[in-house]
Amino acid sequence: MTAARGAILTATLTLFLAACGGSDDPQLMNLRASGNGPDEFAIIPPKALELPPNLKELPVPTPGGTNLTDPTPEADAIVALGGKPGAGANDAGLLAYAARNGVDPAIRGTLAAEDLEFRRKNDGRLLERLFSVNVYYRAYAPLSLDQHAELARWRRAGVGVPSAPPEPAK
Repeated sequence: MTAARGAILTATLTLFLAACGGSDDPQLMNLRASGNGPDEFAIIPPKALELPPNLKELPVPTPGGTNLTDPTPEADAIVALGGKPGAGANDAGLLAYAARNGVDPAIRGTLAAEDLEFRRKNDGRLLERLFSVNVYYRAYAPLSLDQHAELARWRRAGVGVPSAPPEPAK
């Protein structure tokens, strides 16, 4: 009987210490792959095929080059935000305005260190770590923007803004 109690106590203590140990890089999302299969998020679908306006003036094929159906996510994002892809020279005024208060060349490292410290502080409670509960959204909730309150604020100021997705039921 004493051996059984000792084994139970040892197993409980081992689980407790494993859960308390944490890691150098806390994972708040706790998503795990179920196997060695493909990463479905790495697959980018090609653009739709289109019939050119003049079939006699098709572009010359460039082996190893790009074609019209290759995805261009950066250019597509620029267009979606109202910009013009490849207009880097025209963005000099915007870049100068954005950098008017100075630019920190080490900002990426600074933000990475601050985020790591934030994740260490918000790594979840003992049982959440033990059972790999997703604490990501709860940890970052105080830092997220209330899109509906911001939309209302800009509308009250008389600024024309696009609509936001519907507010979820509470």
